[in-house]
Amino acid sequence: MYLSRFLSIHALWVTVSSVMQPYPLVWGHYDVCKTQIYTEEGKVWDYMACQPESTDMTKYLKVKLDPPDITCGDPPETFCAMGNPYMCNNECDASTPELAHPPELMFDFEGRHPSTFWQSATWKEYPKPLQVNITLSWSKTIELTDNIVITFESGRPDQMILEKSLDYGRTWQPYQYYATDCLDAFHMDPKSVKDLSQHTVLEIICTEEYSTGYTTNSKIIHFEIKDRFAFFAGPWLRNMASLYGQLDTTKKLRDFFTVTDLRIRLLRPAVGEIFVDELHLARYFYAISDIKVHGRCKCNLHATVCVYDNSKLTCECEHNTTGPDCGKCKKNYQGRPWSPGSYLPIPKGTANTCIPSISSIGNCECFGHSNRCSYIDLLNTVICVSCKHNTRGQHCELCRLGYFRNASAQLDDENVCIECYCNPLGSVHDRCNGSGFCECKTGTTGPKCDECLPGNSWHYGCQPNVCDNELLHCQNGGTCHNNVRCLCPAAYTGILCEKLRCEEAGSCGPDSGQGAPPRGSPALLSLLLLLAALLGTAGPLGI
Repeated sequence: MYLSRFLSIHALWVTVSSVMQPYPLVWGHYDVCKTQIYTEEGKVWDYMACQPESTDMTKYLKVKLDPPDITCGDPPETFCAMGNPYMCNNECDASTPELAHPPELMFDFEGRHPSTFWQSATWKEYPKPLQVNITLSWSKTIELTDNIVITFESGRPDQMILEKSLDYGRTWQPYQYYATDCLDAFHMDPKSVKDLSQHTVLEIICTEEYSTGYTTNSKIIHFEIKDRFAFFAGPWLRNMASLYGQLDTTKKLRDFFTVTDLRIRLLRPAVGEIFVDELHLARYFYAISDIKVHGRCKCNLHATVCVYDNSKLTCECEHNTTGPDCGKCKKNYQGRPWSPGSYLPIPKGTANTCIPSISSIGNCECFGHSNRCSYIDLLNTVICVSCKHNTRGQHCELCRLGYFRNASAQLDDENVCIECYCNPLGSVHDRCNGSGFCECKTGTTGPKCDECLPGNSWHYGCQPNVCDNELLHCQNGGTCHNNVRCLCPAAYTGILCEKLRCEEAGSCGPDSGQGAPPRGSPALLSLLLLLAALLGTAGPLGI
């Protein structure tokens, strides 16, 4: 009786626990790279895909602020309390530890120091923008596994951009825009992750969910990683095979969750009203108490350990692989091309180990981007075949069209070639020069041809302004609409509202109510006769 009751309670607890746990604690058993098994030939190694454990990656980052002197306290200054923006007796002083707010306080242990936070200088130079870039760098490729969470001690900013880099900060791509008014701040319609789908999961959106001023529970900003995972694995992330299959086969999806650096661009502090209170500028500043970034070292499913030594993260590679990300085969293990491990089939995946080299042809030097060579008899030379990692050339030393050389990477790095990402509406083609600059269409500028030169506005590409509020004014009461056309009053027409509508129709006349006064007006004739009489009778003055 007691046993059956115990089993019933245990079953109920398991059911309740499974419902209360929104996401599985462990997504797969990829924590072992190899194990010994017994076969007819005896004990042999069974290899499987493996990866490091997900962890708090803020322990290994370096933080950089731009401008460098943006932190408050040097010189000391007072600022207003967030709960009462008119109580301005709080002090920030970099020379006093109890009153200092340095950047490292964004990453300390919040449970032990609940009131510690980094804080910027106040907006005392208004109307000059108060803008700060916070760059988080790992000097290692990492894969994000959980939401990025930023906790503000101040109000959440009115405008902010979260950006990512895949090439150690050389180029940046937007991750998500945040604003109280997306249309006004970034010319984007507001969306949330719930508006996305499997087909649009990579879309860069602007959200208004997290950008409010002085309201209760308005400290936290998210970049939703798990919600994007859920489009493939289901709302409780139970169907991980589907997600793993997509990550295996869709490079852009895998790259979306991969970074070397993150950058938080704070563009406008929390104002809380339509207008800035210029009499109390000490109300406006940025303050961040905590940043959470969970992920793992990218080891291409060839390692379970990532060591932190000399301020650097490195994979301890298995499967006869080598490199910072286990991205190539070891010497003498190039019997087949290198390949990343695969999550499938669950739960062990596929190791794709590098096998010993059987033979080589001449000097087959391909910088790790190919394991196959071909001898060209006519040229008496050996060339690499099937170059990978977007490389080309005799030794895979050049980049494919549409890619450019990563100056910070060695020739044997799998990230040696970076995609140009030329804006298709603003660039002549999808190729760029050796510095990553694209060839822009007329009126367009910027490294990726996504900005307009003066006198042009973005409208499916940069188009010449038809009107503006500086030189090309709309006439006769017309108003300029998006720099592309004048909205004319009913009586006028033309590009700048410079013509009477009745002139085009040939219907202007005495009764039209438009145009010059009718010829032969009696009042006008009388005025001309009087002026002629006065000129005829007047004599020279002073003679």
